[in-house]
Amino acid sequence: PLRWSSLKLLLFWPIFFLVFTYAEKFFPAAHYFSMHCRLDDLIPFCEWFVIPYVIWFPFVCSMVFYTLLRDAAAFRRLMRFIILTYSAALLVFFLFPTCQYLRPALLFRGNPLVRLVASIYANDTNTNVCPSIHVIGSLAVWFAARDTGKLPAILRKGVIPIMAVLISISTVFLKQHSVLDIIAALLVYFGNPSNMGFCIACFLRDTAGG
Repeated sequence: PLRWSSLKLLLFWPIFFLVFTYAEKFFPAAHYFSMHCRLDDLIPFCEWFVIPYVIWFPFVCSMVFYTLLRDAAAFRRLMRFIILTYSAALLVFFLFPTCQYLRPALLFRGNPLVRLVASIYANDTNTNVCPSIHVIGSLAVWFAARDTGKLPAILRKGVIPIMAVLISISTVFLKQHSVLDIIAALLVYFGNPSNMGFCIACFLRDTAGG
């Protein structure tokens, strides 16, 4: 049965989006660290990756609500993981604001996929990119799929891991993120989430030359 102790964890989402919006649109950052490495220049833009990129939203939401309704213990572990990792990411956004200048000039607007990418570019700023929330969220879903024993094996061991990888690499093929943003997200995922914000901040300072 659903308990308040579980449901109250959902309150994190509106708090996160409010703080993230403030960081994106209103936080008076004095300087943005530009995220770029040589590998970024070798990765071509590919509009087909917009498909897994936009699937990220139902991908995360479906796992949150599936575990909420079917496995309360797994839901609590998932939400605590998200709260820690997303909070670490927000901490980095405020301590070391980042940006990227990787987006190409989009031609061939007759292509519906390119039009969708152009719409994403228009509505999503190129700031606060490191660590990648898309990557952290995808890994959180993968974590939850492994954690709960209620999903079919083909989902736990096949579909969800493949989808998490596709979503993660879509961020660099769409030029929404640098490879460095994925590395930072992996540090958040595999490290101690409550402390990793400070470690990533040091990583950003060193790689961006700040």
